[in-house]
Amino acid sequence: MAISRDEVVHVARLARLALTEEELDRFACQLDAIAERDPDLHAYLCTVQEPEGAGVPIALKDVISTRGVETTAASKILEGYKPVYDATVAARCKEAGLPLLGKTNLDEFAMGSSTENSAYGPTHNPWDPTRVPGGSSGGSTAAVAAGLAPWALGSDTGGSIKQPASLCGVVGLRPTYGTVSRYGIVAFASSLDQVGPIAKNVRDCALLHRIIAGRDPLDSTTVELPEPIALPEAEDLKGVRVGVPKELNEADGIEPGVSDAVNRTIELARELGAEVGECSLPRSVEFGLPCYYLIAPSEASSNLARYDGVRFGLRVGNGDVRSMYERTRDAGFGDEPKRRIMLGTYALSAGYYDAYYGQAQKVRTVIRDEHAAAFERFDVLVSPTSPTVAFELGARTENPLAMYAADLLTIPSNMAGLPGLSIPCGLSEGLPVGFQLIGPQFSENLLFRAGHALERALEFDVVPERLR
Repeated sequence: MAISRDEVVHVARLARLALTEEELDRFACQLDAIAERDPDLHAYLCTVQEPEGAGVPIALKDVISTRGVETTAASKILEGYKPVYDATVAARCKEAGLPLLGKTNLDEFAMGSSTENSAYGPTHNPWDPTRVPGGSSGGSTAAVAAGLAPWALGSDTGGSIKQPASLCGVVGLRPTYGTVSRYGIVAFASSLDQVGPIAKNVRDCALLHRIIAGRDPLDSTTVELPEPIALPEAEDLKGVRVGVPKELNEADGIEPGVSDAVNRTIELARELGAEVGECSLPRSVEFGLPCYYLIAPSEASSNLARYDGVRFGLRVGNGDVRSMYERTRDAGFGDEPKRRIMLGTYALSAGYYDAYYGQAQKVRTVIRDEHAAAFERFDVLVSPTSPTVAFELGARTENPLAMYAADLLTIPSNMAGLPGLSIPCGLSEGLPVGFQLIGPQFSENLLFRAGHALERALEFDVVPERLR
């Protein structure tokens, strides 16, 4: 049974949500919508939880530990695992009165860009179910886009919030590394993973980020926020210096329709009073992708070593320990985790560590310094979020390199630990195009301000045409 409309109105007012009468009605029928639409989309993995109380319901990506609720990271190796504690972000949502709707689908262990690597089957894009929703947080973005959750949390390592937000036509934030706790998150690459909010508009995204952000004594990598998260009010961009990195906006593989929508949005920023100029990030774009695919698999190799049939989830065989390890990991991991474990293990092996992982960390410093130089001239850098609109299911599953290229434009700033916001900026071939705003560390308030001003001027309808 869905929560009552009176409860929805009350909570919406408390949360300062700008919901129309139509949206209030849709919100009140949340659970009915899930029952009706999710069989075709497969945004959710586990049984949807009926909300207790009158809070704004939230969907959580299934790498976020939830006490007593199955948490699988979309992998057979964690099937049946029910954590005995909540992740910090889940606990903070609970404390804020946000009841859990359910756990959303993803690429296994957050490894992918299409949500096709899930051990439990792919998620479909609400704009066109024959296409992918992006990944790895595709379940969370599809749920919000389809009206199956007002808010969701995802995790972003190389672009796993920003890229699916782009493909599904919603708003997604990858926060500054260290501003949101990773305690209780199923780890992929510890120096890159970051949880972030997904919503239909920038203001809601800021409100959800305010709930989850801040130092956590259970995560030593977290820091105090230099200023509170503010809800954006500005309607112009006066005084904001917007940089357009040539390499991010002219990279090979960017579709013409994507470029057109992004260029129109850049001109709109100028009309709103922004000072717009060109800049360059040559090494970040050239080396970002190969650097990421050394560091992330190396850290994954270390993090995923704990899944061996002893402590969590699946166990295959009861003979000698080595045989049990091998059989469990062979049956439990899908092709993509196995691929990245092997790549990472090789890069960390004796005789190769300095040549691969060590060298990639040096390149990462170059990427960080190059971004820092750009921010001496500009407040915000902009580009397409994804080179393409949503591609067809199955189109890249046999070509891992083509799949990896989907994150070409999101990876460089992630490697530098910077925040990035994706907002929908138009359509190409009837599918959403994402506009990426990148800021220096701890610039989330500025990103929200710029995103909100552009969002108001763009007037993009976030409801997929087939669901209107």
